Amino acid sequence: MRITVFHANECDRKKCTSIKMEKMGKCKLVYNINRIPSGAVVLNPYAEKAVSYEDYRFVQRRGVVGLDCSWNEVSSSKKFFSLSKYHRSLPFLIATNPVNYGKPCILSTVEAISATLYITRFKDEARDILNGFKWGHTFLELNHDLLESYSEADTSAEVVKVQNEFLESKNSD
Repeated sequence: MRITVFHANECDRKKCTSIKMEKMGKCKLVYNINRIPSGAVVLNPYAEKAVSYEDYRFVQRRGVVGLDCSWNEVSSSKKFFSLSKYHRSLPFLIATNPVNYGKPCILSTVEAISATLYITRFKDEARDILNGFKWGHTFLELNHDLLESYSEADTSAEVVKVQNEFLESKNSD
């Protein structure tokens, strides 16, 4: 599985999941935006389309790209938006990393990549990438039901529907 992370050097390197993934041999870090592989699924919280099983073949052939950068900076810049037609956002999930534990939709790079692999039905690879992070298993356990539901959806629209039904049920509780 080809995992690439564009690293913008904007984080605390001691807490950076991308740096740790690279040290464990689980991803390749690139520091130049032009080194992102074409045709790969690029994780982008501003993408209009959610990741789904529709992306299976793109993930299998070209891999997944995480963008490890300040999203406040990215939202005002167009440089990331022309990288690939395969930009995908992630549906609602809860972070379990020590920096953002319990916060919805603020995932570390390794959590985002793991979620993408899980949703596109590369579940063993999703588990494997979290090995080495003492809280990694907690991410999959806490989000298990949602990840399973998202992975059973075949299209982006179905993933969004699952997400919206989940959020509506939580709002009515």
